[in-house]
Amino acid sequence: MMIKLLTDSGCDLPKEYLDQEKVHLFPLVVHLDGEDYFDMETIDSSKIYEAMRNELVPKTSQVPPTRFEDTFTALAKEKAEVFYVSFSSELSGTYQTARMMAEQVKEQFPDFKITVLDTKCASLGMGLVVRKAVELIESGLTYSEVVEQTTFFAEHMEHIVTVDNLDYLARGGRVSKASAFVGGLLNIKPLLHVDEGKLIPIEKIRGRKKVLQRMIDLMKERGQDLTSQTIGISHGEDEETALFLQEKIKEQLGCETFLITKIGSAIGAHAGPGTIGLYFVNKLQ
Repeated sequence: MMIKLLTDSGCDLPKEYLDQEKVHLFPLVVHLDGEDYFDMETIDSSKIYEAMRNELVPKTSQVPPTRFEDTFTALAKEKAEVFYVSFSSELSGTYQTARMMAEQVKEQFPDFKITVLDTKCASLGMGLVVRKAVELIESGLTYSEVVEQTTFFAEHMEHIVTVDNLDYLARGGRVSKASAFVGGLLNIKPLLHVDEGKLIPIEKIRGRKKVLQRMIDLMKERGQDLTSQTIGISHGEDEETALFLQEKIKEQLGCETFLITKIGSAIGAHAGPGTIGLYFVNKLQ
């Protein structure tokens, strides 16, 4: 019986990779200037970043329930073993809706085998979990082994994130406008991480280079066997800084394997252009 892997656009993996590996993608919805778009289908993050620079405020919403119902029903009829690697339940209602629709489909197809994993991850942190699931499936492991090892990987994923401009977080209600104003005057760069699926501020650092170095320091403190894993770096249309961070990590920690991707529309709509995310696991199985 085949294992069918599914994910959503919160993973910030390139569409080409997902198509190549036959990973089914559920798009989150992006609302911009009175129009609704499907992330990675009918809108690219470049359009989102351009709009944000022009002071428009995009909004996002979860994957439509009908997308889950239609896909789950089709896979139940095929008798596939389904594994859906989902965006953090603390950042989107997508996970809960997927669970609800899976139970609804199981009422019609009681033997339908499906696991919906709340990764508690976001962006390329989640993307690395998806890639891990792909590797495990291709290695020939059983369904239960794939689910177990992917879950372990997700539970030990670290996210270290900084945003370039606090104004974008203020527009979305993530920080106060006063904090954004003062932060802009003082060139303050917030450092955040993901804890139990939530994006939590941990430090405020003055200056871009200093915050990037602090990201590396935290990576050194929290990581394990860093040279034997793929290090993820995501960016909000700032590949130059992503590559700079990669080189500094190579120099200081000796890591050689990296994956760099652009942050997609759903997450970029909240974080804004210039965001940099760093992802690695703190424990290998």
